[in-house]
Amino acid sequence: MTNQREMILHELRRSRQHLSADELHERVKKLMPRISLATVYRNLETLSAAGIITKLEISGRQKRFDYDVREHDHVYCVRCHRVDNIELDRKQVEQERSMTTDGYRITGYRVEFFGICPACQKQRKKREEEEKMGKQAGDSQAISAEQKQILAALANAANPYGSKDISAATGLDTKVISGQITALKKQGLVDSPVRCKYAATEAGKKIIG
Repeated sequence: MTNQREMILHELRRSRQHLSADELHERVKKLMPRISLATVYRNLETLSAAGIITKLEISGRQKRFDYDVREHDHVYCVRCHRVDNIELDRKQVEQERSMTTDGYRITGYRVEFFGICPACQKQRKKREEEEKMGKQAGDSQAISAEQKQILAALANAANPYGSKDISAATGLDTKVISGQITALKKQGLVDSPVRCKYAATEAGKKIIG
């Protein structure tokens, strides 16, 4: 166990993560500035061959190294490439290891899961909420002056309004009102709780304040 290997092993164990050679090199060179990536990789291979650490080869991705050498399985994030441990009941598989399949005698196995980690899920949810808010803001800006007049009249009305009622409140022509009502309904800002009469939805009320 050389000084370099001790330092690499210490950093891997301290991280408690599944790091690549590149990631370990970035950590180790802060303590040993002259150490090269090739040296880190060569020592990781040596430690892996000695059974002191485990080498992971996940879905053809960059090799990662695990400080935990006990038998266990992993889950891989397809977005940020994070790797975590996952606990499975291996008893059933262990009982079948001696079975022969298509001429093979099973001597070992590896289970690999992939998905989206909690941090990436949180980021995606935040991004979707921001996009939703942006869309709502865009919809608000797209409302014309005539549509705002109609929404204001409907929002202030005690009961649903017909086209003539809206015309009387806004001074707009009934033909114009009919076209604008159709557009507002498509945006979910107006509904028709009574046949041929209209009311502003909660979304419509929010737009006009």
